[in-house]
Amino acid sequence: MARKRSGKPTRKTTRPAPEAEDYPPELARLPPGRHGLPREFVTHNQRERLIAGLAEAVAEHGYSGATIAHITRSAAVSRRTFYEHFAGKDECFVAGYDAVMGELRERVSEAFEEADDWAQAVKAGIAAMLQFLAANPSLARLCMVEALVAGPAVVERYDAAIQSFVPYFQKGREGRSPEVLSRLSATTEEALVGGMVSLISRRIIAGRTEELEELLPDLVEFTLTPYLGSDEAAKIANEG
Repeated sequence: MARKRSGKPTRKTTRPAPEAEDYPPELARLPPGRHGLPREFVTHNQRERLIAGLAEAVAEHGYSGATIAHITRSAAVSRRTFYEHFAGKDECFVAGYDAVMGELRERVSEAFEEADDWAQAVKAGIAAMLQFLAANPSLARLCMVEALVAGPAVVERYDAAIQSFVPYFQKGREGRSPEVLSRLSATTEEALVGGMVSLISRRIIAGRTEELEELLPDLVEFTLTPYLGSDEAAKIANEG
């Protein structure tokens, strides 16, 4: 006589896979299984996801508090995949910072070059910067706030990034009268960039990144005044 099984039949339970909406919207997940995508595409996609995952983790936990587990969870990849791309959190952060600043500089440069004159170019460049940062709060915090506590390698890059914006303002000296040039010190442009970055960073720290574009008139007037005078700078800042 066959023995009767007691109790309810046992079933192997597995944790349901997260749905796509559980991940940050900017992370495009690879299709599961044998997707047939080229290895180069998969590698690039995973690297980009890890950088985005780093930005999410750092925005939530700060640079010091963010762990590899936080990064891989946000990126929806394995710990093993992380170490296929980066030796550690520091290397991932450097890659992320370089990628973000490269994109930011490209947008600012394009906007600056497309404008008709220097003053409008400055306004367009600042507008492009604010638009990019406001649309990407996690990336904004990564490059404008957390970079200052992410170690010497990143701090050096941060200082270099600040210096890379100085030439845009130095062009404002061209064609100015001796009177205007006499009131510009050798460090005027560096001070203008530093002041602009400081104001932007304070907004980000206060959790008001989405409001950054509201700073455009103030930043334009602030940066143009030493070259054009307060009246002309205010006029351009408040146009359109």
